[in-house]
Amino acid sequence: MTITETTAPFEPFVSFEHTVSFAELEARTQGTVAVPGDEEYDALVSPWNVAIPVRPAAVVAAETDQDVVEAVRFAAENGLRVTPQATGHGPMAELVTELLVTTKRLDEVVVHPEGWARVGAGVKWLRVVEAAAPFGLAPLSGSITDVGIVGYTTGGGLGPMARTYGLAIDKVRAIEVVTGDGVLRRATATEHPELFFALRGGKGMLGIVTAIEFDLVHQPMFYGGSLWFDGADAASVIERWRDWSDELPELGTTSFALFQLPEMPGVPPQLAGRLTLSVRYVWTGDAEEGARRFAAIREAAPVILDDVAHKPYTAIDSVHTDPLDPTPAYEAAAVLTDFPQEAVDALLALTGPGVPSPQVLVEVRQMGGAIARGGEHRSAFASRDVAYSLLTVGIADIPGVEKHAAAILEAMRPWTGGYRLPNFTFTPEQYADAYDEVTIARLRRAIRSYDPDGVMAIGGVLG
Repeated sequence: MTITETTAPFEPFVSFEHTVSFAELEARTQGTVAVPGDEEYDALVSPWNVAIPVRPAAVVAAETDQDVVEAVRFAAENGLRVTPQATGHGPMAELVTELLVTTKRLDEVVVHPEGWARVGAGVKWLRVVEAAAPFGLAPLSGSITDVGIVGYTTGGGLGPMARTYGLAIDKVRAIEVVTGDGVLRRATATEHPELFFALRGGKGMLGIVTAIEFDLVHQPMFYGGSLWFDGADAASVIERWRDWSDELPELGTTSFALFQLPEMPGVPPQLAGRLTLSVRYVWTGDAEEGARRFAAIREAAPVILDDVAHKPYTAIDSVHTDPLDPTPAYEAAAVLTDFPQEAVDALLALTGPGVPSPQVLVEVRQMGGAIARGGEHRSAFASRDVAYSLLTVGIADIPGVEKHAAAILEAMRPWTGGYRLPNFTFTPEQYADAYDEVTIARLRRAIRSYDPDGVMAIGGVLG
C-alpha cells in the first residue's frame, strides 16, 4: 500500500504534547502502515483474544528487518511508545496505545537436519513441527501449535514436554532483535550476553524480535494425549493424579484441567454441556513403559474418552486440546508452591461438580524436572522452583467471570508463592511480579543500555 492507495487519509496522532503524522513512516517502510479508518487496520491489529481492545494510533506490518528498524527509530524521533505483536495471542490493551509493530509477515522457516531451526518472528509452531518431523526432530512447542514462536519463547515457553527437556528459552541459540535504540542486533551467549539474558524471559521489554534460532530435540514419537472423566469423579481422579505425579520421572509431563465445554462443532458430544476432567500426559521415553506408568490414571475412575496412545509428534495438539478459533477470554493465573489435599478441596469448592462456575477451563500443571534445572545459559525466567502453575479461562462476557476467577486465586492463596510465569501475566502490573530483585536489576540495566529513551512500551512496567 502507498499513501495514495490508502482508503482513508493518515489522520495525525494527537498526544498531550504533540501531533504525529504517520505519512513519513509510510514512506520509510516497505510494509503496510495503517491508522484507524484504513481498510487494513482492523485485520492487522486484531488479536486472538477478541475480548481485548487493541486500538493503536497506527500499526506497521513489517515486511523486513529494516521496516522494524525504521518503525522504532520513527517512534523515538516522535516520542512514541512501541509495542510488538506477532500472532496476537498475548496482547495487553494498556500497552498498545501508540505504535504497534506486527511481525506476522516475517515468515522465514529453515530446519537443519542436524538439529536446529531458524524462524522469522511471524511464524507459528505448526510450521516448524511439520518441517522438523521428516528428520525425527521436534521443537519445544507450546500447548497448541497455533501459537507464535517468538512471544511464547521470550516469555519462557512452558510446553507439553517441559519436564523432560526444559523450557523453550533453554534451547535458544540466537535472537535477532531491533532494540529500543533502533539498532538491529544479534544476541547470543557471547554476543551481547546481557541482551541474550534479558530477551529470554523478558518478553518484549528490550526490543522487537525479528528472528530466532533454537535447538530441536530428537522426538519423532511420544506416548500421550488426554484422558477424560466425568466431573463427578474429579475429587478421586485428582487425588490419584497428585500421588501418581509425585512419583513421575522426568520423562513424563502432566497436567489436569476441569472443562465446561459448550455444545458446538468440534466438541465431542460426550464432553459437551457438562463438567469433565481431562488428564494430560506426554511420555518421551519408551511407549510401553509410558503406558505402564499411565495405567494408574486409567484405573482412577470410569473413562468417558481415551485419547492417550503412541503418536507422532505432529499430533502434539491432542494433549491439551486448546481451541484454535479466536475467543473472548478472561484469564487469570498463579504459581503454587504445593498442591496438597486441602488445595484440591479449595479448588473444587469453587469449580467442582454441582458448583455453578463461569470458567471454561481450570488447569493445574506440574512443574519440576528439567524446568527447575534450567538451561546451559541463565535467563530472565525467575519461576524455576515453582511446583505447579494454575490457570483459569472464562468467557469474558459471562457475568461474574472476573469475580469468580479472583475468588479462585484467593482460595489458593495459602499455596501461592514464587514468581509469575511471564506468559501467564495479563496486565502490565503483573509483569513486575514475574521477576526477582536480581533479575529486575539486570533487566533495568539492559533497558538503560539498549532502550535509553524508553521506546518499548512494556519496558516501562519495571519503572
